[in-house]
Amino acid sequence: MSKNMKNERGQSALETAIILIAFVVVASVFAFAILSSGSKSTEKGQSAINAGLEGVQSSMTVKGTVIAEGTAGNVDDVVFTLALVSGGDPVDLTATAGNNTVVIGYRDEAQLVNEVTWTVEWIGANDGDELLEDGELAEITVDLATLSPRLQASTAFTIEVKPPKGAVINVTRTTPAAIEAVMEL
Repeated sequence: MSKNMKNERGQSALETAIILIAFVVVASVFAFAILSSGSKSTEKGQSAINAGLEGVQSSMTVKGTVIAEGTAGNVDDVVFTLALVSGGDPVDLTATAGNNTVVIGYRDEAQLVNEVTWTVEWIGANDGDELLEDGELAEITVDLATLSPRLQASTAFTIEVKPPKGAVINVTRTTPAAIEAVMEL
């Protein structure tokens, strides 16, 4: 009997199996931790990409031509049409003084005005609210008569349409050599 008790061949195989199982369990715990942190960073990366796309993509676009209206050698108004891009969120175009959700600015080589007066007139189908929605067109008239100095002939200028979210729409044009009552820019 004492001979059978001294034979430890089976016991060393059992110890080896226990050590091997312990290594497998520890490795699986580390693998789970790595995979969990990887999925969390993927979610954070995806939300950062979505936020970046929202800031870069514009919800509106200029449709058609840009028209300038002038008198006595000066441009009084610039008129253009806005439409919603496909799949864009509706944009509130309420044009009440001091309560605009969309801000329109003006700049040229002589001045920068962060907020100019503008009005909106709906073209074609409109459901009666002040939201620019899919399939609607809004004619924007920017009043430049109050600028000092006034916008004159052969002058490059930019009108910035700044919606509450999304990219700024820059309408950059140059006035013609002679100011007329109606001009296509």
